[in-house]
Amino acid sequence: MGITKSEIFSDKHNDIARIAKVLGHPARISILEYLIKSNSCVCGDLVEEIGLAQPTISQHLKELKNAGIIQGTIEGTSVCYCINTEKWNDIQNKLNLFFNQNVSCSETDCC
Repeated sequence: MGITKSEIFSDKHNDIARIAKVLGHPARISILEYLIKSNSCVCGDLVEEIGLAQPTISQHLKELKNAGIIQGTIEGTSVCYCINTEKWNDIQNKLNLFFNQNVSCSETDCC
């Protein structure tokens, strides 16, 4: 696969692409939905809730944490995770601006 040449694109384009990449796995979406519905930090075992192996869950949590979408705190022998609301709001704003653009395509053979 070739180099993406991300430097030729704007910061906005690169930000949206990074967000899409992190959100581009159904396990991560499932983890985020679970954390959002919990409405608190989750210290329990996500393996039972999500249905994937612990190493797989850990890898997805790592990706979400590296992206800043979730944050974790250590409590005893477990790590508690929750949504980073500041980052979440930033992502919402960026994606809303992107998806709220008006599409003005005329009715032609190509559309």
